[in-house]
Amino acid sequence: MNKENFRRTVLFWFKKPSNNADRATFETSLKQFTDHSIYVQNKHIGVAPVSKRDVVDSSFTYCLTVSFLSKKDQDEPAHLKFIDTCSHLWDKVVVNDSISI
Repeated sequence: MNKENFRRTVLFWFKKPSNNADRATFETSLKQFTDHSIYVQNKHIGVAPVSKRDVVDSSFTYCLTVSFLSKKDQDEPAHLKFIDTCSHLWDKVVVNDSISI
């Protein structure tokens, strides 16, 4: 069994998904958060794949999946700083949380 118990997947839809400056700001800030967090156990940062399957949602700009030992660990200053720095870039965010069984 994995030592991580809490996993968060976040999908981001940007206001201007083709804006390279916005993407650079987002990626830099997100990597600062995940690389310097004392709680993030594992991370995956990705972009939407091109897919023709109806069950695959390719409408989002970025995807972040992070794992923590517990839910309370995700509430940290590095996370809040990322939100403060980048929240103006997105129109929509969807968060999916899960715990190990």
